Amino acid sequence: MPLDLVNMLSWWQWLILAAVPPAILALYFLKLKRRPLEVPSTYLWRRSIEDLHVNTIWQRLRRNLLLFLQLLLLLLIMLAVLRPGVKGSKLVGNRFVFLIDNSASMQATDLGESRLEAAKEAARNTIERMQPGDVAMVVSFSDVAEVEREFTGNRGQLVESVEQIAPSARATSLVEAIKLASGLANPGRSANDDTDVQVAEPKPATLYIFSDGKFADPAAPLGNLEPVYQPIGADAASNVGIAVLNVRRNESRPDQLQAFARLENYSQAEADVALELWLDDDMIDAARYQIPPGESQGFQQDLGPLQSGSLRLVIAKAKFLHEDGSVSDDQLAVDNQAWTVIRKNRPANLLLVTPGCEAIRFALTTEAARQLANVTIEPPEVLNKGGDYAQKAASGAYDLIIYDRCRPREMPQANTFFVGALPPVSFDLPPDREGGESKKVELWRARPEVAGPRIIDVDAAHPLTGWLDLDDVLIAKARPLEVPAGGAVLIDSHLGPLMAIAPRGGLEDLVLAFSFVEEETGDDGAVRRFAATNWPIRTSFPVFMLNLLNYFGGGQAGLDTLSVQPGRQVSLQSPAPGEPLQVLAPSGRKVEVPVGDLGRANFGETDELGVYEVRSRGAAVDFFSVNLFDPTESNIAVRQQIQLGHVPVEGRAAGWESARKEFWKAILLAGFGILLLEWWVYHRRVYI
Repeated sequence: MPLDLVNMLSWWQWLILAAVPPAILALYFLKLKRRPLEVPSTYLWRRSIEDLHVNTIWQRLRRNLLLFLQLLLLLLIMLAVLRPGVKGSKLVGNRFVFLIDNSASMQATDLGESRLEAAKEAARNTIERMQPGDVAMVVSFSDVAEVEREFTGNRGQLVESVEQIAPSARATSLVEAIKLASGLANPGRSANDDTDVQVAEPKPATLYIFSDGKFADPAAPLGNLEPVYQPIGADAASNVGIAVLNVRRNESRPDQLQAFARLENYSQAEADVALELWLDDDMIDAARYQIPPGESQGFQQDLGPLQSGSLRLVIAKAKFLHEDGSVSDDQLAVDNQAWTVIRKNRPANLLLVTPGCEAIRFALTTEAARQLANVTIEPPEVLNKGGDYAQKAASGAYDLIIYDRCRPREMPQANTFFVGALPPVSFDLPPDREGGESKKVELWRARPEVAGPRIIDVDAAHPLTGWLDLDDVLIAKARPLEVPAGGAVLIDSHLGPLMAIAPRGGLEDLVLAFSFVEEETGDDGAVRRFAATNWPIRTSFPVFMLNLLNYFGGGQAGLDTLSVQPGRQVSLQSPAPGEPLQVLAPSGRKVEVPVGDLGRANFGETDELGVYEVRSRGAAVDFFSVNLFDPTESNIAVRQQIQLGHVPVEGRAAGWESARKEFWKAILLAGFGILLLEWWVYHRRVYI
């Protein structure tokens, strides 16, 4: 940085200051007027004779340390008056939260190194600009947020925590990270929106987001947070990825299996892709495709009467030819492989409780459905009779129970699908005062009825709603859901969630906010039925019903294959209830999983991509796979602007402001040291 000087004196003041050095020199040339004195010897007066030489005006000035020190002191004083300094920058504010994205897309190598390493370097540079008294915390985030370092002013600890952030294969969500930071900065709210915990005092902070922007814009309010978004990544990036890999039964020959896959070219250049399909350790097919920019390519392979095995699809090579003639390689490797496991499974035991719904009944009695599930249909009156239903529901005999416009008094030991009704799941609130009574609060709640909700979003990554196109679905009326903590919205509308799923122990509950059939009683007492939606006559409905059977079948979230995204929970079934399962991850890591009395267990440590093996009593009893399958992460084009709440945030290098660092205090301190040195030299010269 160039040296910057500030003139603090006028011309006549500088003239006076400039006259001081000649005056000091003159003192060393002065001829002292001395009185002659006769002495018997000059030996004891040697020092005085030397002074006579100095005071002879025409004699050449001899080197004198005191003179040099005095001139140096004066020079430093003159320099300090000029207030030398350098122009630079400093961070805005004195309290900072550094959010560093470590999701799957941050493994892209379009910057030469990975985006995560570039983000960590940018964070380190920002930390180095902190001033004494500043404090900061470090948070890594993907679809979950993790505090790497609490608020501290120790820059070394902050840099160390940044270095320890590791990449993940998870999706990206800024919601949890924003809630965490907001709870520390805003008065009256904690990081958890569900509990209105009072914060002692407002703590405004500057929020630094180091990310490529591959997340949905969060609706969480910022409050006292001042956001600074630093985009990480090149403007143009090349990537082709595996978007789908699954195994389905051949429609014409149900005893045969077929592998289906879809490749997506997320770049603006044509991709030359070499593909390989492996069954266990043997390559069974290879193909090569030219995929135009922004287009997809399907892949299909007959597997025959395969009963079990592990399939691996690999993009062995990918080259991109750009318009300027240049060639680039694939810049994201995490989506270049996909796995699926074919498993032997029994048909699911399914119970449908309905007052009458032809759409559901017909979907569950097709040939494909009969191969996947043993279906029993009962009227709602069975819920009040006890007997066989109560015994089977409590013992876990059913893998899935569908409650159409009805609900039981107690939840069964089974996965459930509620259509136009809410699960009777509640919890007790503690009394608000001594002697008060606790009250029950329903976990599932619905908003007031609305007319004509329009579907705006479908979770294409979830196995239940994958492959669904609901743009042509019309709904007469619905009661939008309030999703419990830990649940996920699968179908959303402009008026609120229409379908959601939430865990319950080792089970899951699926809820639909509208029914397929509505009933009205006329003035003549006759009951008339009419369709409340056109979904059953759309092609997406049978696809959804097959997804439902595949997901909940056998209590293992799928009949033939089971694949989840990183971080998602997997529901497992043990052959030995009460005894723990052992899950072997792709890296060889072993995890003990506790099992309930009904033999069900939940496993959530699915951060590694690949095939997981489930063991019981030392023997393999099940397999499942974990794949990225996230178009948002695979489309690695960087967003230059994000939206936080109602605040648009433009990407910029950093949240710095101009600053000037001055050195005059250090110069004066050095001058004081020289003054002490001069005194010491003079003292030694006089008294030695």
